[in-house]
Amino acid sequence: MNQHLDSLQSAKILIVEDNESNRLLARTALEHEGYAVCLARDAEEGLALFETETIGCILLDVRLPGIDGFAACERIRAMPHGKDTPVIFLTGMRDVETFDRALRAGGDDFLTKPVRPTELVVRVRAALQLRSVRTELKQHYELLKRQRDDMMRLQLQKERIMAFVVHDLKNPVNSMDLHAQVLLRDRLLPADARESATQIRSEARVLSRMILNLLDLSKADEGKLEPHFTHVDVTALVRGVCAELEVSARRREVTLRTALEVPYVRADAELLRRTVTNLVENAIRHTRQNTVVEIAVVPRESETQVRVRDAGAGVRAEMKERIFEAFVQGDRESSDVSGRGLGLAFCHSVATAHGGRIWVEDADPGSVFCLALPHAE
Repeated sequence: MNQHLDSLQSAKILIVEDNESNRLLARTALEHEGYAVCLARDAEEGLALFETETIGCILLDVRLPGIDGFAACERIRAMPHGKDTPVIFLTGMRDVETFDRALRAGGDDFLTKPVRPTELVVRVRAALQLRSVRTELKQHYELLKRQRDDMMRLQLQKERIMAFVVHDLKNPVNSMDLHAQVLLRDRLLPADARESATQIRSEARVLSRMILNLLDLSKADEGKLEPHFTHVDVTALVRGVCAELEVSARRREVTLRTALEVPYVRADAELLRRTVTNLVENAIRHTRQNTVVEIAVVPRESETQVRVRDAGAGVRAEMKERIFEAFVQGDRESSDVSGRGLGLAFCHSVATAHGGRIWVEDADPGSVFCLALPHAE
């Protein structure tokens, strides 16, 4: 094992980068780990070094003066021993097209700038290890590489879709809501049209909440969901939630009931409002018709609990942990409504960001979704 590690660290790394500070940063990081390093300022110099030196791995900038990184990689692959030498592309462009072009040119990995020294060392080490694996188990290597590439492409596509959903859908959804409000201000609007406009407002709010949930789930994944704590009026918040979901509840012939024993909680008002809204909406969708959904806010030792109870079919035992994961649907027995797998995941992220917890309990019948927030110190 030590001999294998020594052979990897003794490999010579060729850095082809026209930016001097980037070259020196990469060189310092790699030499600190015991690697020998060759430097080239452009593709021509790099290709010449590759012909004369025994290179174990190449760090290749995409944008180079003269021959760019993609063309240089293609020429390396055509050289003796060039086919098996790992090539890691360095680029400031983070998009699917650049990633796919790097793969077509023969690249093994893809690092976006600014490059962190620790990540650079890890990627070089991984590339050298993969080269060793490829020599011994080529078919297995190709499978792993393909899976990694697919995951990277999916991640980039997810980021693009997320940006589209958050930035490009908010405006039309808000416009739908505003136009519905304009219609509702018309006192001469027929009753059936008024009902339709009210329904449009309700569904627009659902869409807006989904968009914000996606944004906040993305923030939570990056550790950037930070609550802004204030003293929140519980009665006003719960009444607002019930008013917002009145149309949905009435459509399913569900009665909303409250039991509020705590006047104030310390929380982020907007995040808490959307969390309670998601929990109540989830209860409305999964409860039986002509039943009650109860929203209770009660004190418990060192925490305040928000408890939303429905009279539905309950949650399967094996789903009680997974139900709070993103894009996992509720899978409730006898439910005629499918979930979207975002609302409860958002609730879990908010609970975690507040230093609290969330879970589901069995009721008779139905379920109780419980959000616990710590008391203010």
